[in-house]
Amino acid sequence: MAGDAPRHVLDGYKVLDFTHIVAGPTCTLMLAEMGAEVVKVEFAPNGDAARQGPFIVNNRSGYFVQHNRGKKGLCIDLKHPEGSKIIRDLIPHFDVLVENYAPGVMERLGFGYEAVSALNPRIVMCSISAFGQRGPLANEPGFDYLGAAYAGIVSMCGEPNGPPYVPMVALGDVSTGAHAMGAICAALLGRMRTGRGQHLDISLLDTYMHYHECGIEAHSLSNGAVLPTRSGQHSWYAVPAGIFKGRDHYFIIIAPLDHHFAALCRSMGNPELAKDPRFRTNADRLKNLKELVDLIEHWLQTTGDDAAEAALRENRVPHAPVLSVAEAVRHPHLRQRGTVRTVHDRILGDFDVPGFALRFSAYAPLELEAPLLGEHNEEILRRYAGYSPERIRELEEKGVLRSAPV
Repeated sequence: MAGDAPRHVLDGYKVLDFTHIVAGPTCTLMLAEMGAEVVKVEFAPNGDAARQGPFIVNNRSGYFVQHNRGKKGLCIDLKHPEGSKIIRDLIPHFDVLVENYAPGVMERLGFGYEAVSALNPRIVMCSISAFGQRGPLANEPGFDYLGAAYAGIVSMCGEPNGPPYVPMVALGDVSTGAHAMGAICAALLGRMRTGRGQHLDISLLDTYMHYHECGIEAHSLSNGAVLPTRSGQHSWYAVPAGIFKGRDHYFIIIAPLDHHFAALCRSMGNPELAKDPRFRTNADRLKNLKELVDLIEHWLQTTGDDAAEAALRENRVPHAPVLSVAEAVRHPHLRQRGTVRTVHDRILGDFDVPGFALRFSAYAPLELEAPLLGEHNEEILRRYAGYSPERIRELEEKGVLRSAPV
């Protein structure tokens, strides 16, 4: 209501959400976490395929709930002329439209940027895709790991003489959604100056290229002499920086800077090691990596995990135990900060999800709930399009609108 304090930083902004699975829903979830009203448009009859994702309890998908909390549900047959009319009636009332279908799908449905902008010149439309809206790969089918492969990321993961690996988490999808969120917020700021929206082209492949903190510039500046590739458990250019086997846990230790390496040597009870000609500089340590790894792992395994970690902490050596998912969600730091957050769903009950990574001093985290399929059909159409209850019933009978309990 007018005069009420905003719930969060994006309170009052309205988002029409044509996204599915992870990358697009991550973007719109972040917007919802910041207070935007997000209306998730799902294709009838079954909606977002994420509704079938694990883990399912009482026919309700935790996968779907995690990625779609805070959104209102609208389920429409967009191939039906009356379904298309519903979207045309809604677009003028929204600030943002986000979609992550393959390039060309929204145009074929009649909602490419030119058509959307004609209906609402102020709208910011964000298209999220695997390889971008233009370019030789644009029309190829795409998923997270494919972007990682094309970006040279997969080639960097694995043992030197073994096959490459992909990280079994949605690094690319989630990061692309976060990039899209940032671009949308910037475009909304730009609209305050110009009065017009614009079309954002955010791709998973473009996002993945950002993960190369060193490889691309080193390859280029060396005129191809440097060929970054997978180097197993340890960095290919900074030593020590990698995974070391302790007694019960693996540890990541990152101490390539000389003062950090000296601190590591003190932790090991061998401060003179920092002056050993084999390990004096990063270049020396890189040349003698195997010997250094053997020394560090021998210390970890003979000292024991707790004592070794205490020594590393006392000397402020950057390190971390390699926690399992089960261990991570119980870690007191992650629980205290809300990095892992317990949420409530009316069907699933209480369960843990990753928390919202952006923290605002002026706002507390919002309590959000994911929609049932088509749950808010009537609310959205009455409020924004002025449809009568009778008209909504008629559209339901025709199959243009769809809803389902779970």
